[in-house]
Amino acid sequence: MSESSIVAIANQKGGVGKTTTAINLGAALAISGHKTILIDLDPQGNASTGLGIEADQRKRTVYDLLAGPETLQDCAQPTSIKNLLIVPATSDLSSADVELAQAENRTRLLRQKLSQAEAGTIILIDCPPALGLLTLNAMVASDAVLVPLQAEFYALEGLSQLLTTVKHVRQTGNPNLRINGILLTMSDNRNNLSQQVEADARATLGDLVFPTVIPRNVRVSEAPSHSKPVILYDPSSKGSAAYEQFAKEFAQRLKLVPENA
Repeated sequence: MSESSIVAIANQKGGVGKTTTAINLGAALAISGHKTILIDLDPQGNASTGLGIEADQRKRTVYDLLAGPETLQDCAQPTSIKNLLIVPATSDLSSADVELAQAENRTRLLRQKLSQAEAGTIILIDCPPALGLLTLNAMVASDAVLVPLQAEFYALEGLSQLLTTVKHVRQTGNPNLRINGILLTMSDNRNNLSQQVEADARATLGDLVFPTVIPRNVRVSEAPSHSKPVILYDPSSKGSAAYEQFAKEFAQRLKLVPENA
């Protein structure tokens, strides 16, 4: 892999496992030897907190990256996981949609900064749960979009709005943007609805849906309060096993070769 690979993790609906997926996918890729940078583009800063970056440690943030002269190298800081860096977020980012609205090339600000990434780097962007200027920046900057989809009623209806946005970005700012895949999350095999949503998603979207499904798992829910991805918090849990398997499928779709292979 010569160039960097940039993937936006997006869904305009909150609570679908987007940040959990960003944290655990980033950690799994880093542990397998890939240089990985997680961009926390959500003003809530949950990805930053989930990787143990406390508020007073976030000296340079995504806001600085978008609005200031700082470079990607200036803003990316180490996590406790080797090969995994993060550009953290604070609540300052919540005003970015308004403040940057008048900026020239306002949807290309992130693209310009991420072009500075070292060759071979994987960049994951944890998008906010809205299809505003921040998410548009992520999509214009990205090679692909990964969509976590909660196995619940109306899940596929919400997906159509996101796919419309992807189509719009292709037409106006990034003709090469593609869907990396759909990841079913928070699935409960004991629940007929979860099984029906999975069946409908696979019938409608085919191979876009990843083979691995992330189950509802208490260890996945507990891990952020310990500032760790579940694959480190409880490596033997079902949630950890699912995210590790998903990371392998994700890497295959991006045609990645582990740096330590």
